[in-house]
Amino acid sequence: MAITELGNGAGLVLAAGVAGVVDAVAGGGGLIQLPALFLFLPPADAAVVAAVLGTNKLSSICGTGLAAAHYGRRVPLEWSWLAPAAVTAFGFSFLGALSVMFLRPTLLRPVVLGLLVAVALYTFLRRDVGERHAPRMTAGQERWWSVVVGAGIGFYDGFFGPGTGSFLIFIFVGAFGFDFIAASASAKVINLATNLAAVVCFAANGQIFYRFALPMAAANALGGLAGARLAILKGNRFVRSFFLVVAVALIVRFGWDVWRR
Repeated sequence: MAITELGNGAGLVLAAGVAGVVDAVAGGGGLIQLPALFLFLPPADAAVVAAVLGTNKLSSICGTGLAAAHYGRRVPLEWSWLAPAAVTAFGFSFLGALSVMFLRPTLLRPVVLGLLVAVALYTFLRRDVGERHAPRMTAGQERWWSVVVGAGIGFYDGFFGPGTGSFLIFIFVGAFGFDFIAASASAKVINLATNLAAVVCFAANGQIFYRFALPMAAANALGGLAGARLAILKGNRFVRSFFLVVAVALIVRFGWDVWRR
């Protein structure tokens, strides 16, 4: 039993590290980390869905935090709209996490699947999207629309989560006119706020398995830092390609979940 638990723990740490890299570049780290939690956690623990989500969030926030810090040192960030968006996202993410106690997050799967298909098709067909940084909105418009985005994405991330970073990147590229590097950097700031709110909520309700979450957090942090460095080094085309791979993987995952039900 001890050997099995050690192997399962190693699997969780490895998954968390890879998830950190993926999430820092293109979002979608939950695609790797959440299934790993359900696979490697003891069956009795894996059955407590809220605690699994809480464990995932505590691990994820460490990678997101380091990635955001690294991006922030190398990519200009517009705090005039990022700050209010992050505050709004924090509040709505907390509400979303509370809703997990009363509603079934799995109800969102068909909706998320449809959105992901649209996102992937748009990004694939518009080959020039995200290549250059050309904001389409005035400062005032960015501020108001970022608050709307923060509210919607914040609630989704607290309530369900997978694909949050990818959706944020797509919104910043497709609607705001950012390049992929600026979009990834901005997405990490808002994602950090949503993760923090969810962690606070889950921790306050005792819904985190700390013995698994803490080593996973260390691995996720290293992965997040490596992913941010990789994205900046390789540039927009690499991030776009990586983004498409993650989007397709998310579509396959959610498609399978919807089909088998």
